[in-house]
Amino acid sequence: MILVTGGAGFIGANFTLDWLHASDEPIINLDKLTYAGNLENLASLANDPRHIFVRGDICDRALIDSLLATHQPRAIVHFAAESHVDRSIHGPGEFLRSNVEGTFTLLEASRAYLSGLDEKARAGFRFHHVSTDEVYGSLSPEAAPFAEGHPYAPNSPYSASKAASDHLARAWHKTYGLPVTTSHCSNNYGPFHFPEKLIPLVIVNALAGKPLPIYGDGLQVRDWLYVGDHCAAICRILEDGRPGETYNIGGWNEMSNLEIVRQVCALLDELRPRADGQPYRSQMVHVADRPGHDRRYAIDARKMERELGWRPKETFASGIRRTVHWYLEHEDWVKNVQSGAYQEWVTKQYGAES
Repeated sequence: MILVTGGAGFIGANFTLDWLHASDEPIINLDKLTYAGNLENLASLANDPRHIFVRGDICDRALIDSLLATHQPRAIVHFAAESHVDRSIHGPGEFLRSNVEGTFTLLEASRAYLSGLDEKARAGFRFHHVSTDEVYGSLSPEAAPFAEGHPYAPNSPYSASKAASDHLARAWHKTYGLPVTTSHCSNNYGPFHFPEKLIPLVIVNALAGKPLPIYGDGLQVRDWLYVGDHCAAICRILEDGRPGETYNIGGWNEMSNLEIVRQVCALLDELRPRADGQPYRSQMVHVADRPGHDRRYAIDARKMERELGWRPKETFASGIRRTVHWYLEHEDWVKNVQSGAYQEWVTKQYGAES
């Protein structure tokens, strides 16, 4: 059995679904169900005894201790995090609480749990910490992609909070011998992505006839990774990753935000043309750039290939087509997360958040 934190969010839900599709090993899924955590993502597991869902906060040490003692997982996969840069600029406090205090709580609970295991169970235990390429800061156009040893230079409250959590994970390995692995991923996209991030926002706004906002000149470059490929990489790290090691996970797909928006618009023109026959790109508008906006990220994922035999299966062309199809086929999901109906259901089901 493994424990997954944030397993109702975008990447965590995809990981949970992929894991239980490929394996019969159960998952304890701990998620606070904030605005981006959505049990509707996991509707196909509603009656699956391999999926044990617990609504709770990763900062709740008593709850973490109880889950570890009761279920005795062989691994923790730590996805739970506040992750939206714009939200971190407007309200950094919650990012420090979730990303720093929450990771600290999990590391300390894991350390105490490990002390009570026998030698074999201790040797097999893993704590996998999911991080981001944003901790490395911004790359110049001609610079080599981020390798695992690249210096940290976070530029937003979000990336600073993730950098802090990375340092905690490293220190708990070095000081206490906790068998930690860490991964830094590039920009993910795919099903169940909350429509505040670029790709789902463009899809949803385009279909609603709303403006498609592009920060500044739109030439900020990101490396795009299909979420299913990211999940497969984490599985490989759990299988054969070495404790204390960091692994960079990227899609080998560097592309500007402007080009991303254009490609999504072209796919929508093909798959769901506007009634007036106009192209969706006519809805594109440039808006003031975000403060501290990093110019370029790029991941060097050769270590993953060299040591663990992983490479992404999806090209950007195949992955973005799958993604646009998914949003066109799941308009009720989009409507529910945008309308507040989902959070109303959470309050009714679980009560108001304490």
